[in-house]
Amino acid sequence: MSDIGLKITNDSKHIAKPQGFESTKTPKEKAKLAKAAQDFESMLTSMMLKSMNQTTGGMFGEESFGGDYFDTIFETELASFISEKKSLGLADMIYKKVIGEDLDMNKIKQELQSDSSNEIKFDSVKPKSTVPNDSTAISPSKGSVDRLNKFDSIINKASQKYNIDKNLIKSVILTESAANPKAISKANAKGLMQLIDSTAADMNVKNIWNPEDNIFGGSKYLSEMLKKYDGNIEKSLAAYNAGPGNVEKYDGIPPFEETKNYINRVKGYMKYWESGL
Repeated sequence: MSDIGLKITNDSKHIAKPQGFESTKTPKEKAKLAKAAQDFESMLTSMMLKSMNQTTGGMFGEESFGGDYFDTIFETELASFISEKKSLGLADMIYKKVIGEDLDMNKIKQELQSDSSNEIKFDSVKPKSTVPNDSTAISPSKGSVDRLNKFDSIINKASQKYNIDKNLIKSVILTESAANPKAISKANAKGLMQLIDSTAADMNVKNIWNPEDNIFGGSKYLSEMLKKYDGNIEKSLAAYNAGPGNVEKYDGIPPFEETKNYINRVKGYMKYWESGL
């Protein structure tokens, strides 16, 4: 039997992209893919920024109070901005590889508006920046961890004496002062656990600037709040930050952004310690 010959006028046509590939994706599917691609680029960019920041002590410096917290928010926002402006071009490359056309958000929105079967509104693919919540670990700066480690033995003693999780004490210290024993706030709160003079006096703190006295005083006050609110950590932290009077006034967590962020920060640090990072 003679060989069967195949007539090919274009020897590269058999590996060319199938015609009409773009039409297999609906506007809704394109929108979802565009968002996923930009979210991925934003996440990767955020990881790169975090890695660079760790080598320089963070954007706000290792000595700043809550600098690592604001670093997290700033990194997310900056990563979103970079991704949205296509500075890296990764999202566009992913989208083009799958869909076969350039990532054009205006075109996608127009297609969505003209698609009568579309049941969702697609306003933006910008990844949302959220305040770290109780499921998100916040990575403290190396400097703050190094400072905190110096007080491990005191924290362990306070934890045992007042029956409080040592990770909770650590997290409050990081949130309050970034483990700086000389910290003082505009409200005149002092030391590692940022005690005001009246609270320090109530807790029998002899020297508010002494790390051991400060940690024991802050831990004692925190233990009293935990007893007062039947072990409810969020209410206890709210009382530590905004005062028990405000917790009573609002019958729960006060509607203050500062207090909400404070609680989330402490819980974020706790998640970090619990993860063993």
